[in-house]
Amino acid sequence: MTIEVTHEHLVVEDRRPGTRRRRWERRYRLVLLVADGLAAAAAALVIHGVYGRWAVALVLPPTWIIAMLVHRSYDRSAFGLGPEEYLRVLRGAVALPALAACVHWLVTRDSGLLHDMITAAVPAVAFALMVRYALRRRLYRRWARGRGRSATLLVGPARGIVELVAVLRRAAGGQQLQVAGVCLSNPENAGEIRKLGIPLLGGVGDMNDAIRAMGVSTVVTLPAPEFDAAVLRRMSWTAAVQGADFLLAPVLADVSASRLAVRPTNGVPLVRIQAPNLSRISRLPKELLDRALAAGLLAVLLLPMLAIALIVRWDSSGPALFRQRRVGRYGNHFTMLKFRTMRQDSEALRAELAHLNQNSDGLLFKVKEDPRITRVGSFLRRSSLDELPQLINVVRGDMSLVGPRPSLPEEVEEYPAEVKRRLLVKPGLTGLWQVSGRSDLPWAEAVRLDLGYVDNWSMGLDLSILARTGSAVMRGTGAY
Repeated sequence: MTIEVTHEHLVVEDRRPGTRRRRWERRYRLVLLVADGLAAAAAALVIHGVYGRWAVALVLPPTWIIAMLVHRSYDRSAFGLGPEEYLRVLRGAVALPALAACVHWLVTRDSGLLHDMITAAVPAVAFALMVRYALRRRLYRRWARGRGRSATLLVGPARGIVELVAVLRRAAGGQQLQVAGVCLSNPENAGEIRKLGIPLLGGVGDMNDAIRAMGVSTVVTLPAPEFDAAVLRRMSWTAAVQGADFLLAPVLADVSASRLAVRPTNGVPLVRIQAPNLSRISRLPKELLDRALAAGLLAVLLLPMLAIALIVRWDSSGPALFRQRRVGRYGNHFTMLKFRTMRQDSEALRAELAHLNQNSDGLLFKVKEDPRITRVGSFLRRSSLDELPQLINVVRGDMSLVGPRPSLPEEVEEYPAEVKRRLLVKPGLTGLWQVSGRSDLPWAEAVRLDLGYVDNWSMGLDLSILARTGSAVMRGTGAY
């Protein structure tokens, strides 16, 4: 396997710097610059309206943009990343008061200007974050329509490519990478790639021609036994010659970017994977927020829940609430509450419906158009209103607002050791499983999502899932 990088190619690279930079990226950066300038000007007007001073209006806009430049807020590698974009803005906002303090002590000695600059950082960061959120949503919609996406070449073994393509295709919303073709390190397995409907452009030695022919702007290389340091170095040179980004896919999947960090050791860049932080102290804010929000929602929804309970009792014989033993954190059992959606003899009829189970590849038991479900129960399930009594479980501390699906004891008994890892956190009223398709997902995918949530948990992830829950409920996907 050889990858040639000639001097003539290097000359071509020098003559066309940035030729593959997409026009939308330049427009996106320009819009960010203008928006940050307007955000700083708006913050300055707020300060003027409160304190009646104009000096900050002259100083704040250029200082704010410089702070954003220093913290790489306009770096195209962060476009569309969401949390990373926001963190860079926040870092710049923290640096602004420090910079203002230095200028105050070394140059101006104007305490009023120092006060104004520090105070203006708050409205400036608020405006900047709102603009970035709006631009991010617009960018995702653009990617979902197939516009502005990076033509991407995947290089590596067939099995790894199949797994990566599956992850890219099941991801929610528009994605930046658009797979344009594949170069295999094991061409004998080309049949697996053809099943995906993706162009097969040859082997690793054909990478240069593939990049040129398909107009590729990003190369993603997956781990392979034959890819030693020398081979990867030559591949990165080939990508650089063509002006394409060169990305290495990690061996471990489902690891959030926040857990990855490069640690140089004796000149060797090693990737550190931070262990999940599941200590009681780190999760204390989540506990407090869960119970406070659940209590508030119960107070607001008390009357509608009473009305639902009466309708359930009127529709069919039996109690309004369905109680069932479930397994919580660390394997502790608790009684989960739901509005009853089935006939009272539903458990007795389960064996008769086993052949209709939609999740025959795993431990879940789900049947579409289940004859045991009552008329009102069908509506409650589609709208997820049957889950509302679980707010009581959240207030009690048995469940969380966000977490893995609460499991039955008999399911847990069948779990292999790695799946029991999902019991390290409380089960949730909503979660990655719920907002990604619910019962339509195969068992293996549901497990992957739950384990990914446990390993990558953060307050930001919880808030993201909560924000997606509303649209998932409205779609009703997998709710049966």
